Amino acid sequence: MAEDLRSAGHKVDLLVFHEGNRIDMEDIAIHRIPSLPGIAGIGPGFSLKKLFCDFFMLFKAVHLCRKYDYDVIHAVEESVYIAAFLKLIFKKPYIYDVDSWMSEQLIEKFPLLRSLSRPFVFCETRAVCFCDAAVVVCQALEEKVLAIDAECRVLRLEDVSLLEEVTGQYESLKKIVQNNDGIILYVGNLEKYQGIDLLLESYRQYTSCGGQASLVVIGGDEKGREKYLKRAEGLAIGSRVFFIGTRPLEHLGMYLQQADVLVSPRTEGDNTPMKIYSYMASGMPIVATRIKSHTQILSDETAFLTDVDAKAMSARFHEAFADGKRAELVGKAARKKAEEKYSRAAYRKKIRDFYSELSHVWNLRN
Repeated sequence: MAEDLRSAGHKVDLLVFHEGNRIDMEDIAIHRIPSLPGIAGIGPGFSLKKLFCDFFMLFKAVHLCRKYDYDVIHAVEESVYIAAFLKLIFKKPYIYDVDSWMSEQLIEKFPLLRSLSRPFVFCETRAVCFCDAAVVVCQALEEKVLAIDAECRVLRLEDVSLLEEVTGQYESLKKIVQNNDGIILYVGNLEKYQGIDLLLESYRQYTSCGGQASLVVIGGDEKGREKYLKRAEGLAIGSRVFFIGTRPLEHLGMYLQQADVLVSPRTEGDNTPMKIYSYMASGMPIVATRIKSHTQILSDETAFLTDVDAKAMSARFHEAFADGKRAELVGKAARKKAEEKYSRAAYRKKIRDFYSELSHVWNLRN
């Protein structure tokens, strides 16, 4: 997004946490909060670490707004509350970039907070009402925003495939699993809502009914991998499940192309996982749960959809391997849809047109 906005002629500054690789983007300034002792390995979702960093991000944001005359603040996720504060102080409009419905995710991750659901919902509702426009990643989130404020200017900006062409030597998954009978591949974090428990139980049932393919999991921190490896061993499938950790994002396409079946066992949430767009672009058959998170993008023509049930998912694994012709057609249909609707070119046009419209509405500098 930053690159596309810059190429459209906008000046872009990014305010980010202290972690992450040092990267250079032409004419885009990256401002980091100070490195904080003992604060490292910040994962996805709510955490005290992230809350602590947000406190420092607020002060950094105020400093930047005093130093530079920004036209608009583009606030992602919980930084919307920082943007709301900046709007009060500096009278600058802000765009709420809604990647998930935070109040729901917070309660799903920490059920003990359910009694506080009303304050969480109130805060999120106020963030929507106070924003000047919103960018959402899927239809479900667009519906939630418009239900709160029907007059809100909303851009539905779905994610795009992150596949890049890889040349030269690459890591062979077949060498890792030592098996030529197929690979089921999951890519993503190991948070509870991703359905890794469902995946492991489904795979156990798949192997108990004669399934020969190995299961490879890419992603997750060390703590999560250890947890689920123990779970796999407890299900007596530890020798056939491989948690290989994180891999460079630019190599994603190479890993997807080595799989026979890609899986997204997500059990909760409405926002579409970013990996789905890369899954689709790869042309490999996808097995995914039949929940709104998936069905607003996938259908029975573009994936092997399954109920959130281990037996049902196991059957889908068998079907994907047994019916090669159907698997090929499903993969091709998914790739075609990704190329037509979720390409980088389509993304670029949407974000440029949206900002151009807002520039005229708010009478901003071009």
